[in-house]
Parts: sequence; structure tokens; C-alpha cells
Amino acid sequence: MWDPVFFIEVLIGGLLSGVMYSLVALGFVLIFKASGVFNFAQGALVLFAALTFVLLLEAGAGGALWSWTGWLSLALAGAAAGYYFVARHAAKAGTLKVANGVVLVLSLFVIIGLGMIFEGDTAMWRGIFIAFLAFLVLVLGINFAHGAAVVLLGIAVVSLMPGAITGIIGGEIWNFWRSLALTLVVMIILAMAIERVVLRPLINQEHIILFMATIGLNFFLEGMAQGVWDSDVHGLEIGIPDVPIQSLIDSTGIFISTFDLFAATTAGLLVAVLAVFFQKTRIGRALRAVADDHQAALAVGIPLQNIWAIVWSVAGIVALVAGVLWGSKLGVQFSLALIVLKALPVLILGGLDSVPGAIVGGLIIGAAEKLVEVFIGIPYLGGGTESWVPYILAMIFLLFRPQGLFGEKIIERV
Repeated sequence: MWDPVFFIEVLIGGLLSGVMYSLVALGFVLIFKASGVFNFAQGALVLFAALTFVLLLEAGAGGALWSWTGWLSLALAGAAAGYYFVARHAAKAGTLKVANGVVLVLSLFVIIGLGMIFEGDTAMWRGIFIAFLAFLVLVLGINFAHGAAVVLLGIAVVSLMPGAITGIIGGEIWNFWRSLALTLVVMIILAMAIERVVLRPLINQEHIILFMATIGLNFFLEGMAQGVWDSDVHGLEIGIPDVPIQSLIDSTGIFISTFDLFAATTAGLLVAVLAVFFQKTRIGRALRAVADDHQAALAVGIPLQNIWAIVWSVAGIVALVAGVLWGSKLGVQFSLALIVLKALPVLILGGLDSVPGAIVGGLIIGAAEKLVEVFIGIPYLGGGTESWVPYILAMIFLLFRPQGLFGEKIIERV
């Protein structure tokens, strides 16, 4: 029998699931808008963010990983400060590349030496990865050594914070926010490294070349995540129970998950912040200018490479939010990277270059797959429609509106 309350319940559940898909699609849109690159590695970024966060969380307050990260960051902060003064003189003398090479070689020797002394200490390797990634990118990647010193000093302070603070705010709460903050730093720096090392050398290349580069990057990030962290399945608990809201049940009889509502609210706030960032800030206006016309943006003095670094950093932040929420829902495992496949129909429906389109596309996909599964798939087709309905919708849109609902229609004149 037709039950309107059950229909509304399924519809709301689908809409809330669709917002989760939109989070992953949002990373695609941000990068595509600014650079025209379809970043197939966004799913691997989501996986890497979730793995980093859950492993830091499991390390706990005062763990070996925190100790290694803190002391190594403190040492590299001093090295970055020293490098800042050396680089200033090297730049004047025209020997900056030589100075960069010397610092890189010495740093690699330090890592090899530590590996020989502490062979098999996984916490040491993870600490080196976190600290050295920050040092390498900020100092050698963009020659921002004084910024590297500040960032690494902050990592050292947070990692080595005395246990007295845990008595004030609670050990678990402090460990959660400390892990989240350090994961945020790692994702921003990792995203900047990707832009600097992988994409910047491919400027003005064909789009298919850039796309293939991101496919290779996807497999590299998955392998690096397994090497730096591990390939085990981890449960991620962020304190939001996946249980129905009791007050809503009592008043309407509708079962809505607390976690899904929290995830949807978080995604909505993130979209609102990004909308304000794009519309109201100076950097946001520069991003929109770059998205409209790269050459015109360069002509008016907008630094294209810096803008791309910012966009990739924002995409790294979005990947962190998506990774934490999806990891809490499904568990942190390597299949988490496959969530990128569910984002593809969302992009096709909403448009590759539209932030609102990513949200609307996610809502449509989420609602459609749940409604079809519950009211058609299970009663008449034996179930399983949830996995292919999004792609049928995407195929229909490609036939009749290939640019998506909010995508810009491209007209080329011969």
C-alpha cells in the first residue's frame, strides 16, 4: 500500500545521501573551473585524507608518531629558517638552484640515515613523511622558507603539547582536534605538491594528457597511502551516532539518521563558505577570472600558478571533509577511493564547472537511486538498481543536455 510517510522518509534519506556525493563532486568542480583539468585522483585524495586522519587519531596523545612528527618538525623548522637566509644570498648570487639541490640531497641523506638506525619503526617513517612533506614543498617547491618555518614550528608545538592540556579539555577531544588540524596541513601541502610537481610542467598540454596524468596520480596516491599508512580497515568514530532522531519519530513517524543530517549540514556550510569565498573575496574573484579566461587573467596581472595552488589546496580541504564523513559512514578502507565513481553522474547532471550544479546533481542522484531501489528495484527487479540508476540518468543527460543543468554551453564558430 502507498504510504506517504515512508515515501518522504526514503526521499529525505536519498537527498541526504546525495549531499555526501556532492562533497566528492565539489573537488572535481573546483579544479576544473580554475584549470580545465578533470582530476580523476580526487577519490584517492579522499582516501588519503581519511587514512591520515584515522591513523593520527589512533596514534593517541603522546604516541610515538606524535613524538617523531614533533621533534622532526622542530628540527626542520630550524633548517627552514637557516635556509631562508641562505636562499636570500643565493638568489642574489644567482645560485638558488644549487642551494635547493644541496638542501635536498642533505635532507635525503638524513632520511636514509634515520632509516638505517631505526629500521622497521613505522611511526618514524610516518613522522618523516608529515614533516618532510611540509619542508620540501614550502621550501623547495615555492621558495617560501619563512612560511615553512612557521608551519613546521606549529606542527611541532601541536605534536609535542604537554599532557597538562588534556586535563583541561579532555584527552580524546584534544587528540581529535589535533589530528584534524595536522591532517588539514598534510592535505593542503599534498595538494600544493601535486599542482607543483605534476600539473605545472604540463601547462598548455592537451586535456587528454592532463587527464591521463591524474589517472596515474590516482594510482600513485593509493600506493603511497598504503606505503605510508597501511591497507587495513579502520573504523572512524567522530562522535555522531548513526541513529534516528527520536523527536522527529515521535512527532511525524519519519526516521531520519542523525549522522546523515549532520553530514548534510556540514556539506551545506562548506558550500556556503565556498560561495562567499568565490563571490566576496579578492582571491575568489581572481579564481573566477582565471576560470573565464586564462590568457586575459594573465594579461591583467593575476598569477596563474599561485591561483592553481590555492584551488588545489581548497580541493584538499574538501577531500578531507569528504574523507572524514565517508570514512565514518563506511569505514576507512581502500574501496573508499571508488566513491569517485558515484561522483561522475553527479558531475554530468550538474555540470563540470558549476558549484551549485554539484549540489543539485547530488540531490537528484541520491533521491533517484533510493526511490527507484525501494519502490521499483526491490519489489519488481529483485534489487540492485541502486548501483546503476545514476549512470542511466547520466546517459540520458548526455543525450539531451551534455553540458548538465548548470554547465556553460560552449559554442564554437568555424
